[in-house]
Amino acid sequence: MTDTCFTHPRLAALYDPLDPDRSDLDAYLRMAEEFGARRVLDIGCGTGVFALLLADRGLEVVGVDPALASVEIARAKPGADRARWICGDATDPPPLRVDLVTMTANVAQAITGPESWRQTLRGAHGALRPGGRLVFETRDPARRAWEEWSRDNSHSVTEVPGVGAVESWVRVIDVSGPLVTFRWTYVFAADGEVLTSDSTLRFRERDEVERDLVEQGYVVDEVRDAPDRPGRELVFLARRP
Repeated sequence: MTDTCFTHPRLAALYDPLDPDRSDLDAYLRMAEEFGARRVLDIGCGTGVFALLLADRGLEVVGVDPALASVEIARAKPGADRARWICGDATDPPPLRVDLVTMTANVAQAITGPESWRQTLRGAHGALRPGGRLVFETRDPARRAWEEWSRDNSHSVTEVPGVGAVESWVRVIDVSGPLVTFRWTYVFAADGEVLTSDSTLRFRERDEVERDLVEQGYVVDEVRDAPDRPGRELVFLARRP
């Protein structure tokens, strides 16, 4: 199931204002240039931030996401007509032959079910041309990032244009092996409405991810450190032979 923070129209509209610093995407833009990509499939495109950065650089982009509320926000942004938007998952796009498939931010970890994960990798593989690359990131489980996800570390009040002040915070509600579930709470000062959104992420070990990629027909070319979060995340570069 897709998290409420992406499917509820009022919460989906907060995604960009509450996370305005997307410098984490700079590394992906550099990799698109490094690989000479001209056609890109962005899986889990959300509100379209990365897809539109690529489109602004003249690349052909298809953005796919299962949350309709988020996709509708992407479609309404300036320049959105330069990209194609699909509400669905990695198995839904029409036949493609792209140079690069991306899953930025939490996308790979949010695909928690083993079969859903395999289907995603297969869908990406099918969309790639021979020699094309799949690039995504995942947090290193050894760093136990969830131990920092508390109200004390996350509480903020943000003034959102057209909405007013929004108070938000996160806390972990369950840790079961590789699965970590946490709850975001949002309080709207304008009318007092309180909304919550539960999310679960799977923390995969490096060797597990590499094994999954090989089983789905990829060659793992490299595993890089995330430049914006050194020592905390793994960035996988896999290739369709």
